[in-house]
Amino acid sequence: MNRILILFAAIALGACSTGPIKKQGRIQDEKTFLVNNPDGKGPEITVDFQKGESFYYPIFAIWLEDMDGKYLQTLYVARSAGTGYFKYARQEGNKWIGGVKRAPQTLPYWSHKRGVRASDGLFMPDEGTAVPDAYTGATPVTSFTLTSRADGQLPEKYKVILEINQNWDWNEYWTNDKYPDDENYKMSCQPALIYETVIDSGRPENSYQMKPAGHSHYSGKTGELFTDLSTLTTALKIAETITVRVK
Repeated sequence: MNRILILFAAIALGACSTGPIKKQGRIQDEKTFLVNNPDGKGPEITVDFQKGESFYYPIFAIWLEDMDGKYLQTLYVARSAGTGYFKYARQEGNKWIGGVKRAPQTLPYWSHKRGVRASDGLFMPDEGTAVPDAYTGATPVTSFTLTSRADGQLPEKYKVILEINQNWDWNEYWTNDKYPDDENYKMSCQPALIYETVIDSGRPENSYQMKPAGHSHYSGKTGELFTDLSTLTTALKIAETITVRVK
């Protein structure tokens, strides 16, 4: 009788598990849902990000550009990068302390495109140049779906751009000692990766797949886009797929 009761209890506990769900032999990933700028008057844009095998707490920015590469607006940026205040700004003893942190290597392509200089001359936002709350959010630690709206009418053709960076992501080319005197580089190693897709409102599609277009400057000194991706390895596996839909 005791064995039967124990078996029944084990089955019941298994049925009530709150852990990940296995589906077709794989663990079904959890997902975070973000909603930004719901009062925007333009098209609703959804970005579905499925994390890849190298995903480990990366940081993101997503924005719009016209076909000439002119910045239009931010759809989403991690609150830390959008304000300059990081939950883990510095380490004191065995503890991480929150505070202001200047990290221009984090999302340099986005920050230079935005084109707003902070008081210290960096394009990375600070308290005085912070991105409005409508366009920021917590950093997802899972796959995520962002739903946002453009502020107003968009050109018939435009681009959706995503920049992603992961700290301490070194490889055989981007080694930890490649630029020993550059502290900003050491925090990043493999530079931020840029994805993009083109939306043609005159010829709409059900969905658009974002593809890698290049990488940012390794320590954020410039806003250049470097199209040679041959030196990147795990950075290319942070995302498995990134899909855009426009409503």
